[in-house]
Amino acid sequence: MHPFKSIIVILITSIGFCLSLLGSETLSSASKKATSDLALSLEELAEVRKNIATVKVPLINDVAELESEVRQKQSKVDRLLRLRDNNDMGLNRLRDQVKGLNEQNDYAASLLDEFVRTFESRIDFSEVQLYQDVIDEARLILDDSDADQAERFQKQLEVISVALNRLKQLVGGYTYEGLALTPNGDIIEGQFSAYGPSVYFNAKDSSIQGIAVTRLNAAEAAIALPGSNYEKGLANFIENGEGSIPVDVTLGKALKIVEGNDTLFEHLAKGGSVGVVIISLGIVCLLIGGFKAYEITNFKTPSRKNVQKVIQSIESGDTDEALAQASKLEGVGGNLLVTAVENHKIKSTNLEEILFEKILSAQPTLERFLPFMALTAAAAPLLGLLGTVTGMIKTFTLITIFGTGDAKSLSSGISEALVTTELGLVVAIPSLILHGLLSRMSKQKIGDLEQISVSFINGITGIKNADSN
Repeated sequence: MHPFKSIIVILITSIGFCLSLLGSETLSSASKKATSDLALSLEELAEVRKNIATVKVPLINDVAELESEVRQKQSKVDRLLRLRDNNDMGLNRLRDQVKGLNEQNDYAASLLDEFVRTFESRIDFSEVQLYQDVIDEARLILDDSDADQAERFQKQLEVISVALNRLKQLVGGYTYEGLALTPNGDIIEGQFSAYGPSVYFNAKDSSIQGIAVTRLNAAEAAIALPGSNYEKGLANFIENGEGSIPVDVTLGKALKIVEGNDTLFEHLAKGGSVGVVIISLGIVCLLIGGFKAYEITNFKTPSRKNVQKVIQSIESGDTDEALAQASKLEGVGGNLLVTAVENHKIKSTNLEEILFEKILSAQPTLERFLPFMALTAAAAPLLGLLGTVTGMIKTFTLITIFGTGDAKSLSSGISEALVTTELGLVVAIPSLILHGLLSRMSKQKIGDLEQISVSFINGITGIKNADSN
């Protein structure tokens, strides 16, 4: 072995021995110290446990008291929360109940408002004068925004009370005093009797008896006269409760229809100034049509038999006889044959021109005034349209002034608009038909003259041809 390595081994062995001696001494002292420390710690632990045992019981008691107090507080809090929840639920229920009552109140108020506003239309027009004050007070309180609901209910209940009393009185009929408008426009006092759906009236002096009806824009109930057969029965019924009365099953509609029926002159008067022009034009056209019908029917034309007699006389050489026969015939046709006989010796072409000239001279007489009738047939509808336009302009002007609430004021313009159109067609259609018939008749007369001319020329031409042969 190398000497250096041996030295190193020896040194290491020496160092290890020394360290082992030192370690054994250190472990022993550490063990002693740890033992003493453990003893001290155990003593301290025992002391601490003793202190804990001394303090533990009071602490446990305190904790138990605090836990009991917490449970009490929690119970109180839970009770308060339940009370709060119950109060909230009760308050919500109360709010819902108040809301429902308010809705019912509003609904009842709207029904009462509607009843008050329509009560006047539910009763007969003659009864309005009896309940007008109550109705006006209720309407005023409804329109007053400062009035409270209690005041409104009070006035509405007064109207309902009046309505209930009226229903009680209606059972079996009841009578009341009032004013009425006569057919002549006079306002008279009298006694009304409501029986079923109808209301009857008897004047205070028993001068007029009739049925009470509503007339537009009239301040009082109007009286419709049913006829002299019912006057005595109505007077007895209203005064004594017994008598014969007229019963209108249409509830006044039949009377309104009768009142709405206009006479012919009233209907024509609705056409206004344009209607007067159309009617005047139609009358002139009718007169002209009658005159033309008379003129055309009295326009005489020779028959074929007469023409043949004249031709035979010319054929036999007796021109004077032919001229005499032609002179016996009346009208333009006779003059045409006279001219033909006087010129029968000239050429056929020249004779044809002469006869055609005679026919042309007769045509204006037959066709005169016919263009005016055609013009009337064309212009009458245009005049009716003009009346329609002017009537609508008048209607819109009245709407601008009075609005659309008053139908009576608007009816004049609408009537003028419709009646003028009607009159225009009534005049135009007969004028057109009459013009067509008269035109056809005049052309027939012209055709007869042309036929006479052709027959005469052909007969003369045959005679000339026979003489030349």
